[in-house]
Amino acid sequence: MAQEEVQNEGAKKVAAVTFTAVKPQLTVEAPKAVDAVQFYKSAFGAVEVGRTLHPKRKADQELPHILSAQLELAGSTILVSDIAENYAPVKAEGTGCVLCLETEDVEAAIAMAVNAGGVAEGEITEGDGACCGGRVGKVKDPYGYVWLICSPAKKCADVDA
Repeated sequence: MAQEEVQNEGAKKVAAVTFTAVKPQLTVEAPKAVDAVQFYKSAFGAVEVGRTLHPKRKADQELPHILSAQLELAGSTILVSDIAENYAPVKAEGTGCVLCLETEDVEAAIAMAVNAGGVAEGEITEGDGACCGGRVGKVKDPYGYVWLICSPAKKCADVDA
């Protein structure tokens, strides 16, 4: 047998993979997921469509441990989970996460998030410093996540790749 045939003999066929969704999971210190879900509902109009609680959580404990609360937000799905020493879903590695929400009324969206308990960071920027020349403001939620509130991006076809 030729060397190429021998190498291919042990190779496994890999099927094509099609992804159907990306669902960012925001983990917060237990038991704050209940509060985080409420914040995202109040601040951004998220709609809770499902919740999974830890099955072994004792009935006498004050708050349930949320393994995953599924929220619909701006046509996307995000997951919110409690993270605790004994019930950690997946430990996040990396440097952080920034989430971007688009809206026509950046000021009103930031005001709504601040009214719900978020903190506006910096000024609203416009032009070259913003997303494709649009307008963008920044809000940090009570759980440490940064949300960019942006006007819809202008067409970026002229941007060099």
